[in-house]
Amino acid sequence: MNNSELRKKSVKELEVELESLCRALFSARMQLATQQNTNTAQLGNIKRNIARVKTLIKERETGLVPNK
Repeated sequence: MNNSELRKKSVKELEVELESLCRALFSARMQLATQQNTNTAQLGNIKRNIARVKTLIKERETGLVPNK
């Protein structure tokens, strides 16, 4: 999901997205540990998306960007 799509979402929607990304990260880690998945780049992509969502939530909480 790119930044422009995330910026259109409300804080509640971003929190739901964050929860789903955390679950996806856990799942990817477990797949990597059990050698079901060899795509290690997927972990980095999920972590970057988590950071994007957390940044947008923090921006909205501090008032740097207006809430939608």
